[in-house]
Amino acid sequence: MTNNDVLKKLRVALRLRDDEIVEILGLVDFKISKSELGALFRNEDHPNYRECGDQILRNFLNGLVLHLRGTKENPLIPGEVLLKMKTQNKPKQIQIKPKPKKQADLSYVKYKNKKKS
Repeated sequence: MTNNDVLKKLRVALRLRDDEIVEILGLVDFKISKSELGALFRNEDHPNYRECGDQILRNFLNGLVLHLRGTKENPLIPGEVLLKMKTQNKPKQIQIKPKPKKQADLSYVKYKNKKKS
């Protein structure tokens, strides 16, 4: 299993978006752009595929610890952080209201194409 596979599996398991991963890496002062991050999640046969190095994975895991547990001065409860993330990422359900049907007035209809006799 490669570092790319580990990163992909963590992303899916924790339901992380690209911008959240960039923020997590920012917690440990590791800067990466969304396009560089996207290259890590591509298939190996893709021309823009980039191998995830040990440094990127190490910094992501350290940032994930800070994200979930917090710091010594400001500790967090990981379960609460995960529940908060779960409720924020929940897609909103759109309710479609049916349009009321208009009833046409058929008392007087004007025909355009009258047959000539």
